[in-house]
Amino acid sequence: MSPIVIKKVETKQDLKAFIEFHYDLYEGNAYDVPNLYSDEWNTLSPDKNAAFDFCEASYFLALRAGKVVGRVAAIINHRANEKWQRKDVRFGWIDFEDDIEISRSLLEAVENFGREKGMQNIVGPLGFTDMDPEGMLTWGFDKLGTMPTIYNYPYYPEHMERLGGWEKDNDYVEYYLEVPDKVPEKYSKIASMIEKRYNLHVRKLTREDVTKGGYGRKLFELVNETYKDLYGFVELTDRQIDQYVKMYLPMADLNLITVIEDGNADNKIAGMGITIPSLARALQKCRRGRLFPFGWYHVLRAIKYHKTEGVDLLLMGFLPEYRSKGANALLFADLIPRYQAYGFKWGESQVEMETNEGVQSQWGPLNPINHKRRRCYRKPIA
Repeated sequence: MSPIVIKKVETKQDLKAFIEFHYDLYEGNAYDVPNLYSDEWNTLSPDKNAAFDFCEASYFLALRAGKVVGRVAAIINHRANEKWQRKDVRFGWIDFEDDIEISRSLLEAVENFGREKGMQNIVGPLGFTDMDPEGMLTWGFDKLGTMPTIYNYPYYPEHMERLGGWEKDNDYVEYYLEVPDKVPEKYSKIASMIEKRYNLHVRKLTREDVTKGGYGRKLFELVNETYKDLYGFVELTDRQIDQYVKMYLPMADLNLITVIEDGNADNKIAGMGITIPSLARALQKCRRGRLFPFGWYHVLRAIKYHKTEGVDLLLMGFLPEYRSKGANALLFADLIPRYQAYGFKWGESQVEMETNEGVQSQWGPLNPINHKRRRCYRKPIA
């Protein structure tokens, strides 16, 4: 068998091959949800992704007899390393055929990149920031993926075990949630009580709120505050926030975004929930991640006309001082009737640290099923 050759991505054609490999490897897979090609290109391009203000990266292709058989990104997030006092090189966007020499060669390329930059550990899968997919799927391979997360074949974590030297750095869990026929009594009672006791209330945003009222920025500033102590998180910069506001909020269904404000504190934002119709099936119908010629139709049906049975609970968070007050009940009491009106049957949480019992406890009235697990690995390279 021909040897594995590692090639650094240096040209636009190389980057195209890097992105296209995932579509090749997972073509026809029933559970993988491919990212849009344009989104991948923008994320991986230094001139388009604001994270490159504080990150550096190299991408590598694994070739056998001239054919691409694997890929990986090597990323150094300097702000995250400074915040958490680490010298880590991250690996992300890792895909490979089921051959241990391929996965070994790819990860060695990341290790070598990290050593050259003075790093002491390799960790991943992680992206540039927490806004990118993270964690290798280790359980739940027969469950439909989601747009914000990674799907991978079962042999990926098997390779990590076989390669040796890798340890668990962090595990995530994800939950399948029922959309009930009516708002659970626990949510409705607590919502009514805290509205009166704490003067907390629901605010539904308008387009003007988002574009001119500054609420787009406020939502991501809240993400910075509520996620700041989570594994590997580094606060979004102003330029990143501007980028995400322009990227996501113009096409968002504002009915599915709920803000909780504190009437006793000049309507300070206490918490929020950003949820979106599941785009999993729609993206599977986008041929090789392209919206054209027909992919746009399926995405539009899901986003605008809610022709999907699921909803993704994309970003949810409350300031620490409101978490013990039951403010999340207000959120669910507002959103559940909207899910019912749109015909959603189920919801899916996004990745949660397995140790985050506070977040997991809020799903109780929705009959949660832990149906996926994923892992970030760590290995010393110094």
